[in-house]
Amino acid sequence: MRRVALLLLVCAAAHAAAVVTDGLLPNGNFEEGPPKSQLVNGTVVMGARAIPQWETSGFVEYIESGHKQGDMLLVVPQGAYAVRLGNEASIRQRLAVTRGSYYAITFSAARTCAQAERLNVSVSPEWGVLPMQTIYGSNGWDSYAWAFKAKLDVVTLVIHNPGVEEDPACGPLIDAVAVRALYPPPLVRGNMLKNGGFEEGPYFLPNSSWGVLVPPNIEDDHSPLPAWMIVSSKAVKYVDSAHFAVPQGARAVELVGGRESALVQEVRTVPGWSYRLSFAVGDAADGCAGSMIAEAYAARATVKVPYESKGTGGYKRAVLDFTAIANSTRVVFQSTFYHMKADGTLCGPVIDDASLVSVRKKPAGRRLL
Repeated sequence: MRRVALLLLVCAAAHAAAVVTDGLLPNGNFEEGPPKSQLVNGTVVMGARAIPQWETSGFVEYIESGHKQGDMLLVVPQGAYAVRLGNEASIRQRLAVTRGSYYAITFSAARTCAQAERLNVSVSPEWGVLPMQTIYGSNGWDSYAWAFKAKLDVVTLVIHNPGVEEDPACGPLIDAVAVRALYPPPLVRGNMLKNGGFEEGPYFLPNSSWGVLVPPNIEDDHSPLPAWMIVSSKAVKYVDSAHFAVPQGARAVELVGGRESALVQEVRTVPGWSYRLSFAVGDAADGCAGSMIAEAYAARATVKVPYESKGTGGYKRAVLDFTAIANSTRVVFQSTFYHMKADGTLCGPVIDDASLVSVRKKPAGRRLL
């Protein structure tokens, strides 16, 4: 009986939900691996709970950095290990959360062999499919953010590869899975925009120097950037001052998808009243050089802000004056063109420190500072 009771306690511990704190999930970087007895051919995971803290299903491989796949060397950017999700494979972990609160999941992923790889990320009943056709990171890895609202006290995070390839091992590498609680940003005196400096957002993975991709709202019901929506077909990149040049504070947004990336916030306005939008346009010091144009829209007004980037950092300020024509107004930021770094990865102008105020006088038009 004692043995049975002990076994039940061990099973209960294995199934216990991880209490969510900002940062990596328990064994979120997969550095704790399965015993060798549960690896077939050195990489294929046997047993649903062979990887500590995780439950797996389907064709899952435990990959060590430097593992060779044909002529390709698989590199793990953080630590020494990652998992690869083959055909219809998934990893999952139970999380203890606060019901009704919002959270952002951040994880790193890299494509291996399939050209149309994608990932289904879910916390029931919410889910989103993140396409991986476009690679933004210079080393082949990208970090993705995905947000959800907790409907229960304990939820299950699932990262699933829905693809079916001729080679069952074909699929993305996953590493460094983290979470961060999101808090509704308050209105700050003197600014009608919420989170105008983008300080509230998803978790930045330790030692990652490639930013975090925030998907369009067609892939995510809740934005990982509180108060902002990505209303487009391409992601934007969330960057931090530890690894990039940021005009103000510690966070900013890089528009990496040309006109296919639109950063949007809806604001209450009074028809006929005049407003002034001010913001910073710059480059992230990530080698994105050339002639850039950032655009801002509000009501019927627009401004195009030219910026000559040397790829080493810097910014300028711009202003858009407009008259509201409705009870709510969309403030929109876009990049006019696509831009690429020397290594062929996408980049673009940085937007930061956006503020909106009402002005009593009739607007004088558009101007640059």
